[in-house]
Amino acid sequence: MKKKLLAGAMALALVGCGQKQADESAASSSPTADTAAESVEGAATPAARSTDEEVPGVSISSAPGVAFDYSYSFRLDDGLISTVQQEHAEACEILGTARCRIVDVRYQLNDEKRVEAQTQFALDPGIARRFGADAIASVEKAEGVLADASVAGEDVGSQIAASQVRSAGATAEVERLEARLKAGGLDKNERAEILAQISSLKGELTDQRASRKAGEARIATTSVVFNYVGSGGLPGIGHRNPFADAGETLMFSGGTALFVLTLGAAVLPWALLVGLLVLVWRSNAVIALRRRLGGKPAPETPGS
Repeated sequence: MKKKLLAGAMALALVGCGQKQADESAASSSPTADTAAESVEGAATPAARSTDEEVPGVSISSAPGVAFDYSYSFRLDDGLISTVQQEHAEACEILGTARCRIVDVRYQLNDEKRVEAQTQFALDPGIARRFGADAIASVEKAEGVLADASVAGEDVGSQIAASQVRSAGATAEVERLEARLKAGGLDKNERAEILAQISSLKGELTDQRASRKAGEARIATTSVVFNYVGSGGLPGIGHRNPFADAGETLMFSGGTALFVLTLGAAVLPWALLVGLLVLVWRSNAVIALRRRLGGKPAPETPGS
């Protein structure tokens, strides 16, 4: 229940933040207005300000056409990684698929007994930075730390614009070639060559349209990756305390040795007594005595 409440609070904060950004963008798109809005928000929520300062990011209004990829690395206790990872996943689910989608989830315990996990999200660009800030806050509540954060941007808008220019040129060339075909007066080879050029240009137009659609999708969605690394411990033994383990082994060995010695002290005298009795019982004198008592003559020794 506590995890769901934390995830819900994180998602509600993101929804409110996204709505506020939309209102501010509609009111004014000037850098001065953006700066003023950020100042007001910082004054209203001073507790989140320190977390925001840790999160690198660029306002989408100041970088139109740029597709961003956010990457965060968190370090926290191995036993809490799955819990924090679940909180982040639930926060995304609460936002809904229109704003947030979980792309990939991984969890691994490596050979050195260290937990490594990753969650990848596809987010609405307007809430991507806030989502990262809230994730950092949840990690800090679990006594973890932000180990690394980075933002990579790609100017997809310029690529789309260049593609549109190429498509316009190809379209104009197709129209010119088709007009040449309609004009007539071409022999068989010229007609075949023009048809091949038109087919090639139309294929290029199809490729350019697909490239632009992919670029538009990149701009419309921001990739956010959370990497979780456990505190680990010593290589090969994880969180175990080797000195404590050595002490426990010594105590166990000492206890075993003491038990063996005690058992030996209790059994050894009786074992020696039994052995001595067996030796006496099997001695020649006792054997001869037993024979006399039993009425049997003692065996003659050679030379008697």
